[in-house]
Amino acid sequence: MAKHSDTSWKQDHPSTLFSNSVQKADRAVKQAMSHPEEIAVEHAFNAISHAENAFENAEQHNEHMDLVEHNKSQLEQLKQQLQEVQKIVEDH
Repeated sequence: MAKHSDTSWKQDHPSTLFSNSVQKADRAVKQAMSHPEEIAVEHAFNAISHAENAFENAEQHNEHMDLVEHNKSQLEQLKQQLQEVQKIVEDH
């Protein structure tokens, strides 16, 4: 494995971290939609929370803002989808 500098990869590439976090959140929400269970919803909420933190970091670094804004839009859609799944889980 290649050695990294003293600064972490996350600090070097905040927009990439955000993009990867949104992809993970997307997979988690899709999992919750296909298997609407409490644990899947909780996992998706955690993934979205992580992505929101990554967004704030990317925004602070003002890096690749066009990509960041695109991913922010996708994240908002995921949050809406997850709210719908949560309602299904709560109703059962």
